[in-house]
Amino acid sequence: MNTLSAHPIVVPEDDLGHSRSRTALRRMKLLAAGYLSISALTLAAIVVFRNHAAVVNTAVWIRGSIVAASATLTFALTVRAARGSRPAYRRLRIISAVMVAAIAVIISLPGTFPLWMKVEQGACGLLLIGFVILANGKHLRSLFAGR
Repeated sequence: MNTLSAHPIVVPEDDLGHSRSRTALRRMKLLAAGYLSISALTLAAIVVFRNHAAVVNTAVWIRGSIVAASATLTFALTVRAARGSRPAYRRLRIISAVMVAAIAVIISLPGTFPLWMKVEQGACGLLLIGFVILANGKHLRSLFAGR
């Protein structure tokens, strides 16, 4: 138990073992793994095409790096949440919602990013929208609520 709070920071194993909990957390892990995979492949493509200014510009480097870092963090936090970590779950809800908003901005900006990056961001956004829906669903919110 965390001495700074009145609530335990870990969800009991019995609650995590419920079929609805296992299913939702497994789906979240799959979505986070997809987001991480796409982000890693994008970063690899950025490195491969780094000498082609029409394909990779400074904005692409920066955005690609940020997305890869956030995807890594999202996956790591998802694994921790699946083990019952309430703080990891709370962070996931925030990070995933912020990334969906950032992706919407990236896609809507005219001219800054090449079409291929906007398509990649759209794919990441679709995965994250599914993630946000699961993470903010009634069952998981009640599972991770401090009792």
